Amino acid sequence: MEIIRSVHRMQEAAARFRAAGERIAFVPTMGCLHEGHLSLMRWARRHADRLVVSIFVNPTQFGPKEDYRRYPRPFREDRRLCQGAGVDVLFHPSVRAMYRADHSVWVVEEALSQGLCGAHRPGHFRGVTTVVTKLLHAVQPDLAVFGQKDAQQAAIMRRMVLDLNMPVRIVVRPIVREPDGLAMSSRNRYLAPEERVQAVCLRRALETAERMVKGQGIRQTRRLRAAMRRVISRYPLARLEYIELVDAESLKPVKTVKSPVLAALAVRIGATRLIDNTVLKSGA
Repeated sequence: MEIIRSVHRMQEAAARFRAAGERIAFVPTMGCLHEGHLSLMRWARRHADRLVVSIFVNPTQFGPKEDYRRYPRPFREDRRLCQGAGVDVLFHPSVRAMYRADHSVWVVEEALSQGLCGAHRPGHFRGVTTVVTKLLHAVQPDLAVFGQKDAQQAAIMRRMVLDLNMPVRIVVRPIVREPDGLAMSSRNRYLAPEERVQAVCLRRALETAERMVKGQGIRQTRRLRAAMRRVISRYPLARLEYIELVDAESLKPVKTVKSPVLAALAVRIGATRLIDNTVLKSGA
């Protein structure tokens, strides 16, 4: 496995792969890898000749009171996991390599990024769209693989490559969960033991909505949202940030479950912010 830290060298490697007629798959990450990331890598490995993974903790997607400085960076362990997953190139640039001191150009999505996490983390998705654009220019992949846990991000990525005519296919793979249902996340390691027990509230709330739609035929999103709120309220360490039920493609709020609806929520367990989601279908 080759480790590349320079954007220019990454572009040179991508050019070599393309000249050889090789198909490039790309998995962008911020490191602190877990089984969710590895599932993306394994899928990508099967669908391309070359697999590139980036590890870059992007400062521009963190707010002033968020956890950029304390975000975990276990690079040695991440490198070992990448090697075991068959990664060809680990792209690990510095902040200086990715952003000039006088950086002034941003990529901004103005519709899908307004609600859900975008409403609670001003500037977050501007940082995400900008850094992913820069990473795609560096890696030049045929396909880029994202996880469904960050459903809003995945929808924005699809829109971005469509609107900007980027020659890359966006692939979104399912959420990987712990045995008790908690969605795997790098931030799970922040949780104290009692907080970890209560973090299952996100999945329990989503399961409640799934049962109401599938088993009881309830379609009104106000009823689903109220039931999910009741579930969260039973966990004393949980502070609800939002519960939203939106069209799975447009991310606009809906009143009933007809076409696929994304049920998404963000909850703070102690100081740790967790997100999760599921797609509800009417079965009609």
